[in-house]
Amino acid sequence: MIRVLVVEDSAVAREFLVHVLSQDPGIQVIGTAADGEEAIEAVRLQSPDAITMDINMPRMNGFEATRKIMETSPTPIVIVSGSYETKEVATVFRSMDAGALAVVPRPAGYGNPNHDTTVKELVQTVKLMSEVKLVRRRPRQAAETPPARARLERASSGIKIVAIGASTGGPVVLQTILSLLPKAFPVPIVIVQHMAAGFIGGFAEWLGQTCGRPVGIASDRGALEAGAVYVAPDGLQLGVAPGPAARLAADDPENGLRPSVSYLFRSVAQAFGECAAGVILTGMGQDGAAELKLMRDRGAITFAQDEASSVIFGMPGEAIRKGGATHVLPPDQIAAALDELTRRP
Repeated sequence: MIRVLVVEDSAVAREFLVHVLSQDPGIQVIGTAADGEEAIEAVRLQSPDAITMDINMPRMNGFEATRKIMETSPTPIVIVSGSYETKEVATVFRSMDAGALAVVPRPAGYGNPNHDTTVKELVQTVKLMSEVKLVRRRPRQAAETPPARARLERASSGIKIVAIGASTGGPVVLQTILSLLPKAFPVPIVIVQHMAAGFIGGFAEWLGQTCGRPVGIASDRGALEAGAVYVAPDGLQLGVAPGPAARLAADDPENGLRPSVSYLFRSVAQAFGECAAGVILTGMGQDGAAELKLMRDRGAITFAQDEASSVIFGMPGEAIRKGGATHVLPPDQIAAALDELTRRP
């Protein structure tokens, strides 16, 4: 039985969340809180297995509550947001930077055609996040673990594109890697980040503001510019073509996902071969694992995030098991390695 604390300032929304969560036989709602201060006290007294956290609340908002909880009583936190407004979405990702693991939309009301789907997404996310026993607020900084540059080898053709796939825990790791790359990074970076629908625009904006480089949503047939970052949009597969240029498609989901890391990596392997770098980061499941091996087989240099710095070691662990990673490194060393590779002739 997973013991859950529901934090929500609206009494109606709080009652609704308690009801939909309690319908699952594997979940017990052990308490509620109407603001961040109540949440901190409830965590201290009740030690829940997981927390659903609202963002906009009186006295103390969800970001401050998340930050304080992670400093004192680290607990898996799922942000449940009822708004896609820019200001709230920015606070959502600040909360993830502070240690929250995932964000999901507040479930649709009874009678809404999306009710069952959104309730299922909330319940499954809470269950999965409750299994994360050790929550890390941020990957190690570069100064603490000097990069092992001497281990990197590759052909002389040079890197023309970097492809990155990430899921649970990915936003903060991506922000770390992109922040450590030089401002004049000489190749484009394309990203598939698994995320609940509706939040990807706010994620791209937050990422751009915090890493200090251009970040946008990829557009079909749009040119991929050196130094810029392109994130896959909701509900479409992202591929690439020589040029380089983005290709968007409404092709079937892969591994149950659209956008899929597998789709992106396979496209990069086909279009760029040895002139590419692939990176698979923290996340559950195996999306992208086999295709990272395909990239490696085509001559690309490939990286998997190490277990110690991963919130969930599913995707990188599976890629390593399949032999897809030429290097297994923490995020800061991945950034240093990408910098070195793209500086080579």
